[in-house]
Amino acid sequence: MVETGMETRQSVDPRMPSAECGAPPLADSACDLVTVPTRQGLEAVDILRRGACDGVGPVLHDNGDDTLGFLVPPGTAAAWDLPGSTCTETNGRGLRLAPDPEPPVEGSDWLLPPGDADLATDPEVLRAALGEAARLIEAADGCR
Repeated sequence: MVETGMETRQSVDPRMPSAECGAPPLADSACDLVTVPTRQGLEAVDILRRGACDGVGPVLHDNGDDTLGFLVPPGTAAAWDLPGSTCTETNGRGLRLAPDPEPPVEGSDWLLPPGDADLATDPEVLRAALGEAARLIEAADGCR
């Protein structure tokens, strides 16, 4: 039973298609960058790639800091608050995607280059995948 005035929201399952299944295209546009530890990021990439839609956009691997960076639509940084991750606003700071771009940061490489993944990762789908990845890692570490 739903009471009057009560809002309901469908939970986001990264394996199921949603209205947000494709975030805005990034081709030659600015974007924000969600950075996570490599282990959690790789798990999230696997979760997103098993999904029903193209849920993962371009992903950078920073060899020096052992992190992954997911490109997300501009404006994501303003509301990003997932513990264990950072979202950096890059608009106006030179991180723009064009066809066949070089990695934008020295010492980094593309895990999934923009040519292979030309849509930004949907922030809500990424949030759900990162949460699932953290739970999987915690469970695996608890079994040792």
